Amino acid sequence: MMQISDSYNQKNSLFNAMSRFIGAVNNMDQTVMVPSLLRDVPLDDSGDLQAARTAKGAAANATAYFHQDADMYSAYALLKSIRNDMEWGVLQGDGRGKERAGATEVSRAEAEEDDLEKQFHYHLNGLHAVLSKLTRKANTLTNRYKEEIGCGN
Repeated sequence: MMQISDSYNQKNSLFNAMSRFIGAVNNMDQTVMVPSLLRDVPLDDSGDLQAARTAKGAAANATAYFHQDADMYSAYALLKSIRNDMEWGVLQGDGRGKERAGATEVSRAEAEEDDLEKQFHYHLNGLHAVLSKLTRKANTLTNRYKEEIGCGN
């Protein structure tokens, strides 16, 4: 039986991907001292937007939140919200929890008929891809904020 500490050290483990994402968002949060400065500053990351359009599966759903018209502040708020959901869980009282509950009932019926191991690996791969993209987004936002306020690396 594999211990958690063994799997945590694996480069591509889910724990490691989650840790990298949470660390990047924590760094972003500590760096961005005045979040209001991010308002109306365009994301201007066409490479990430193009990746969001061409990605398939769960990764496309997560990166689609970074709309072309979005500013850095909305991306900042979204990244912090995702981090909080990961750390504290999703509250059933918010709108997202209710939407997920309906989808979960449909998924349950399908899960009984399909191969659970296949579904697990599909979603695990999707989650890992999404976390990697969100980590890059947090790091990019941190660097862009530093550029905007004139702070060097």
